Amino acid sequence: MANVLSEGLDYRTLGLVCGIEIHQQLDTACKLFCGCPTKHREVDESNFEFFRYLRPSRSELGKIDRAALEEVLVSRKFVYKSYDTTCLVEADEEPPREINREALEISLVIARLLNMEIVDEVHTMRKMVIDGSNTSGFQRTAYIGSSGSINTSQGPVGISILCLEEEAARIIADNGDSLIFSLDRLGIPLVEIGTAPDIVSPAHAREVAQYLGMILRSTGRVKRGLGTIRQDVNVSIKGGARVEVKGVQALNLVDKIVEFEALRQSRLLEIRDELQRRKASVSDRTWDITELFTSTSSKVMARSLKSGGVVLAGLLRGFEGLVGREIQPGRRLGTEMSDRAKRAGVGGIFHTDELPGYGVTEAEVEAVRALLAAGDGDCVVMVTGPRDRAENALRAVLVRAREALSCVPEETRRALPDGCSEYMRPLPGSARMYPETDVPSVVITEEMLSQLKLPELSAARAQRFERDLGLNPELARVMAASPNYQLFEEIVAEHKISPSVVVRALETIPIELAREGVPISNLTDQHFRDGFALVASGQIAKEGLVDLLRTLAQNPKIDAYEASRTAGLLGVDEAGVQAIVRAVVESKMDLVRERGERAAGPLMGLVMKELRGRADGALVSAILKKEIQDIL
Repeated sequence: MANVLSEGLDYRTLGLVCGIEIHQQLDTACKLFCGCPTKHREVDESNFEFFRYLRPSRSELGKIDRAALEEVLVSRKFVYKSYDTTCLVEADEEPPREINREALEISLVIARLLNMEIVDEVHTMRKMVIDGSNTSGFQRTAYIGSSGSINTSQGPVGISILCLEEEAARIIADNGDSLIFSLDRLGIPLVEIGTAPDIVSPAHAREVAQYLGMILRSTGRVKRGLGTIRQDVNVSIKGGARVEVKGVQALNLVDKIVEFEALRQSRLLEIRDELQRRKASVSDRTWDITELFTSTSSKVMARSLKSGGVVLAGLLRGFEGLVGREIQPGRRLGTEMSDRAKRAGVGGIFHTDELPGYGVTEAEVEAVRALLAAGDGDCVVMVTGPRDRAENALRAVLVRAREALSCVPEETRRALPDGCSEYMRPLPGSARMYPETDVPSVVITEEMLSQLKLPELSAARAQRFERDLGLNPELARVMAASPNYQLFEEIVAEHKISPSVVVRALETIPIELAREGVPISNLTDQHFRDGFALVASGQIAKEGLVDLLRTLAQNPKIDAYEASRTAGLLGVDEAGVQAIVRAVVESKMDLVRERGERAAGPLMGLVMKELRGRADGALVSAILKKEIQDIL
């Protein structure tokens, strides 16, 4: 469906303008403005909670940001889960400490890798955020550098800005009137990297995101795993508007997000042109039509009215057929209006492009149209809920309808798992930024910059592994991007073991064991070092590494030799291997006579099952082939 909708989009003709922002958590010992650890906590570990109500404040110029104003359209209570690792800074009960120097150093390294001009002095600012994700009502952010660039298949892409900022709190539950957050994530150091609008296509956007991710991982000092990195995508087309799609978690969604946002704006411009041809308009009046639904079969409306709610309606002249028009896969102009209504605290909207339906009868629709004097070509929108929310919701819907008459609105949208997006809030402006007076500035000296140790990029490391160690391109890429790459190089340098065997033990076997429920987090670098020492000395076979690592993970306090003995992996000498091979071959003599040398494959499996990793596979194979040849 997605390809059908967006088939044939020519991004040059559309005038696509695109840039991306990467947000990456740094792997530091403590948070950005306090000494609390940056580790994940389970919610059931929380031993205390408190709540806040947040309100917008004015900037230095006396203005209130438009996005912040919309956040208070519905008054919400924000509840914060705290832990024994939560401090007063995180609760906004005392001023922040000085900026984390380890995090600052990592951000300077990243700036250098991106060829950026670094500031002479780092100042921390406050960015107003009153969606509950910060206990203070703002996010602290420090400007580090600008004017960088990277090389791509489509030419250079500028890196406009790099900031060091604090991560937001993690949302746990949305209960409508209240949101619940966990404070374990709040304050983790985070770098934000913003590109220039030099991206020319969805595929190019994915390439740029992939390259920036590679640079970040190359430092070896960023957090890994779900939620530790996310992309925001800024998209506009000719005649459209800048739209920021936030929270793209998966790299393989970046291109789809760009494609679907370009499609959305293109469809909205088509709708605008059609509305203008029809001389469409949006009525300023709203109607209370509650009495028309006192006996309705619509479960949504009946439930709302039973709890004291109302039904309100608005008239969109000339909109018929366009409110139900698809603009992204599964999403319509009416969906955009519904998103605005939901922000005001109701469940969505009804509109006559999709009615009768949802329990609303044709007679009820005709009664509504008659009351509003809706003519042919007109569309009626309805909302239901408590009066104050319904009024706010309908007002927001009518604002979105008026925007459809003239423009694609500038806004911030939330990325959805299928590559589409939904409305979050208006695009914020400069009024949300103001100075942080509690955090001292940091002078960046030439001495500080000269002492930075720049890492080898993982792309270059992969080429080196392929060239010098003979790894195939896929294994080289996997190992170069792994946090274990230094351990890999150490083991390969110390022992005469195939590099591909080391890659499998470090990267593949732990994943396989984790699927079995084995606690692989218990495995340490020393476990791997000692295990490979046993393989190199011939005390266990490389085939025994799976059982060895499983035993060590389950019994982390014993050493590798004891784990090998416990797992029955200590080596069998050549005479012992020959005896086991001969016994298996003799038990399958009919198979040998029937298949000849082709019997080696199934017999090898039986022999290795008997040996359970206690002998090298190459040795077993050689002995097995000789036994078969002797018989033949």
